[in-house]
Amino acid sequence: MTETNPQQISVKKILPLILATAIFMQMLDSTILNTSLPSIAKDLHESPLNMQNAIISYVLTLAVFMPASGFLADRFGTKKIFIFSLVLFSLGSLFCSLSQNLTHLVISRVIQGVGGSLMTPVGKLALIKTFDKNELLKAMNFAIIPALIGPVLGPLVGGYMVDYLSWHWIFLINIPIGVLGIILGLKYMPNYKSTDVDFDLKGFLIFAAASLLLSISLELFGDIQNISPVLFVFILGFLFLYYYYRHARRGGNPIFPLDLFQVRTFRVGIVGNLATRLGISSVPLLLPLMIQIAYKQSAVTSGWIIAPMALTAIFGKSSVIKILDKYGYRQTLMINTFIIGTLICLLAIPNIHTSLYWFVPIIAILGFFNSIQFTSMNTISIADLRNFQTSSGNSLISVNQQLAIGFGIAFGLIVLKLFENSDLIEGEMHNAFRYTFLTVGILTIISGFIFRRLHISDGKNMKSKEDQ
Repeated sequence: MTETNPQQISVKKILPLILATAIFMQMLDSTILNTSLPSIAKDLHESPLNMQNAIISYVLTLAVFMPASGFLADRFGTKKIFIFSLVLFSLGSLFCSLSQNLTHLVISRVIQGVGGSLMTPVGKLALIKTFDKNELLKAMNFAIIPALIGPVLGPLVGGYMVDYLSWHWIFLINIPIGVLGIILGLKYMPNYKSTDVDFDLKGFLIFAAASLLLSISLELFGDIQNISPVLFVFILGFLFLYYYYRHARRGGNPIFPLDLFQVRTFRVGIVGNLATRLGISSVPLLLPLMIQIAYKQSAVTSGWIIAPMALTAIFGKSSVIKILDKYGYRQTLMINTFIIGTLICLLAIPNIHTSLYWFVPIIAILGFFNSIQFTSMNTISIADLRNFQTSSGNSLISVNQQLAIGFGIAFGLIVLKLFENSDLIEGEMHNAFRYTFLTVGILTIISGFIFRRLHISDGKNMKSKEDQ
């Protein structure tokens, strides 16, 4: 009989809590800013519609640096990288609270993003290596509870802090949580390393350059007066993508192997994820902006109206297995995307004199179907991957998801600016928001046809599982 090490028991008890701390900070930070942007914009003497960089810079930094997390953990150890990421995230949060202008805020959000891109993947890696397979699901379920709570608290906490304290506190709240994570990490986080370290640094840099250039081109598109720089940066981004394609074709060990795209379900899942999130990702930002800018309501009010989206997402998460088992992936994703697009269009119906409570049921139903959409897209993407493809495929799905969120936010605000400067709105900012919801809703409905390329039997070989 083997003796159980008391230290190992302590690690197994505390490690899920350490990961939960990291996930909570990241999820809270991803949502807390949405209701706070108008107040931050006012204090920094910026238009709220120019504040998207504060969100996009964070999301895109996550996308760019996530692929390097596994290599860094293997090379330097999970404990060192995890502690480093928490320190970086906490410092970034402090710098955000001290920002004097939008440029300072964006740079601070990038520092936060580098920390965020490492802490959750490295924490998960330590959890996977610590627990036996029969214990892992229970440990992971405990650790991801904050991923469900964070989006509920984010808009509310952000709203109350902005209205009753100041916007600086939405960043300062991370520091005590980060310090707790660092103290627990120093004592309980195991320091796993790997001798077999192989990282495609060249491919990583090429792919990162392509992602950044394409994102910058979207941001520049908001300034329609001068289209030449936009086209130049956009074309340069695609040239870097082509350069990565050439690099990956040469063989070796590319960070994202091209054979992933030979798997039809993966290809459809990745493209569908990118297309449908263009509309879905813009709603949690556009709706609080509309409530505060057009309806002249408080940040707390916008927080309460957006919060049901996260609450009903929890119910969607518990229903998705039954729905997929009954209808299959093809039918579920096509119909679900149509429903989501229609719900976004419905946000355009109320005029400036309509009660704000009109939005609550739409947002609540939208949260439920969003949850089904994300789980279905993520699981069908890995359904037919071989064992040796799962790691790189899962990494690319995470990166694609973050890029899609960043592109979606930028796209929604570009459409809003176009309508703001058009004659259609007749001087009413509220109408610009309505036309924007209508546009992104219709595009979301159209994106559902991507899932027609799935076969009725696709996903049948999968044991139903949820993806956070």
